[in-house]
Amino acid sequence: MSNAGPPPSPMNLWSVTAIGIGAMVGAGIFALLGEAAVAAGRATFVAFLLGGVVAQLSGYSYAKLAARYPDAGGISTYLDAGFGPGRLSGTVSIMFLLVLAAAIALVAKAFGAYAASLFLGSSSPFWVDLLATAIVVALVALNAGNEAAVGKVEMALVGIKLVILVVLAVAGFTAMIGKPTVEHPGPGFVGLVDTVGLTFLAYAGYGMMTNAAASVARPQVTIPRAIFLAITTVMVLYVALSIVVVGSLTPAELAKYAGTAVAEAARPVLGHTGFVVVAIGALLATASAINGTAYGMMQMATALAQTGHLPRMFGVPLWGGCTRGMALSVVALLAVMNIFNLNALAHIVSATFLIAYLAVHVAHWRVLDQTGGSRLLVGIGILAMAIVLAMFLWSTAVTQPWSFAVIAAFLVGSWLTQLVLIRPSAHPPSAHPPSADPPSARPS
Repeated sequence: MSNAGPPPSPMNLWSVTAIGIGAMVGAGIFALLGEAAVAAGRATFVAFLLGGVVAQLSGYSYAKLAARYPDAGGISTYLDAGFGPGRLSGTVSIMFLLVLAAAIALVAKAFGAYAASLFLGSSSPFWVDLLATAIVVALVALNAGNEAAVGKVEMALVGIKLVILVVLAVAGFTAMIGKPTVEHPGPGFVGLVDTVGLTFLAYAGYGMMTNAAASVARPQVTIPRAIFLAITTVMVLYVALSIVVVGSLTPAELAKYAGTAVAEAARPVLGHTGFVVVAIGALLATASAINGTAYGMMQMATALAQTGHLPRMFGVPLWGGCTRGMALSVVALLAVMNIFNLNALAHIVSATFLIAYLAVHVAHWRVLDQTGGSRLLVGIGILAMAIVLAMFLWSTAVTQPWSFAVIAAFLVGSWLTQLVLIRPSAHPPSAHPPSADPPSARPS
């Protein structure tokens, strides 16, 4: 009889943290910091700071839920625990799967823009979309082929891009010493809160980290630590870079180079070489964001099929870890990527993430006795996210009615999917009923 122990877990604290940082530090900083700076001006760093606080409060709920329900299903598991495995849980879960596809499309679009500009000297939509499609297909294939490689690749990509961004931040602060501050207008209270809604997209990737709960040795300890470590690291980086970018570029320059503001901010600090290096960092950042988000989407698509929120056929394997559901999701995100521009995608993805994460907060509130979470912190988190979401939706409806219509379509479409494709009897009993013993207390 073999005395060999259990096989080593493919993920650890650092690889899970890298997944989170990789999913967060992508389009959020390289494609959207300029958009946020145009809207918030000198208060950009405040918007990123407040967005980070909202993310930390949400991360608290995620950490407590992941510790109580360590499962690859992530958000779908938490919604089932809080609301029961019914229509509401399934609707939000499917909507979240759709927004993951839209988020990958957004990040891939940014990758294609940087790659086309850096290597081809072109901003042609054809080359942008072609390069975006190529990176999506390559990284989805990586996720489907080798789960352990996902964490290793993510750690390498995250390490390189963090070095580049930290160098830019330090050099930028050094260059700003003794020089007059560039004047920027303030956004006002409504404008600031609206920008916080946009900056939340830069943090939303932490939700992908809980999908790795089934792939780590001690999820009750590892996942909470990884979530707070990733959000805190990214929060410090975003605030520093927003100060450097706003302090280095005039309002006119921000408006002109909103999509590549971070790379443009490197020119007055590090010259053309700095621009090239930061642009390469943007490619690494967006690639790792696609990698991390694709991992979460793959895990969730399979989990939704297993729990009955999607037809069983969606869980049928095609190749490696890729299922029919994942393949259909990739086809959908490639279509979305070629239809919407960056700004519209940013508003759609930000609002939908806020809706889904608010639902997780409420689900946590309903199972606080099981998670041992703080009612005060969860209550503050629900209130803060609800205020940001309401003002962001109102602003989007006024300024981008087409994007608002797509957000509504995501919600209605997800509900119709549950109503038409899934019979109530198809939902299996919850794998984690509120009265169940904690995972650590279950017999092996």
